[in-house]
Amino acid sequence: MPAPPNRDGPRVNEEIRVPQVRLIDQDGEMQGVMSARDALIRAYAVGLDLLEISPNAEPPVVKILDYGKFKYEQQKKKNEARKRQKVIEIKEIKVRPNIDENDYQVKMRAMRSFISEGDKVKVTLRFRGREMAHQELGARVLQRIREELDAETKVEQMPKMENRQMVMVLAPR
Repeated sequence: MPAPPNRDGPRVNEEIRVPQVRLIDQDGEMQGVMSARDALIRAYAVGLDLLEISPNAEPPVVKILDYGKFKYEQQKKKNEARKRQKVIEIKEIKVRPNIDENDYQVKMRAMRSFISEGDKVKVTLRFRGREMAHQELGARVLQRIREELDAETKVEQMPKMENRQMVMVLAPR
């Protein structure tokens, strides 16, 4: 069995060194099995290139087309896919155990906007000084956040202590 292409991209024209190929012409019509040389002659006759579409098939499938245009289309598809790709970021919101109601609402609005944009939210609740003795207050704040955002998020990391802070990660549903 012939080796698949070793360079980047499919083999073209004289690079196709197999005795038999299955040819598809420029109109997409199956022409059948023939020698690679005959297929190349046909491609040159219409002023186009012979491109190996499926090198691992038996015999390999080749198509008559404009290689420059083919490469351009592939590049365009790749760029389009890269453009559509959404990078999920982790946004961090810092709260305190004795957070005021107004501040709490502002933080909730920010979290909702991050979630609606498709980002994850890391809620960090920081304890200072003697607040460490009342970790249940912090757990209550995180529980309240979790309940209010339950419809649009799922908890990716349950609240856990890391040094003097409690951390929870929420991801959009």
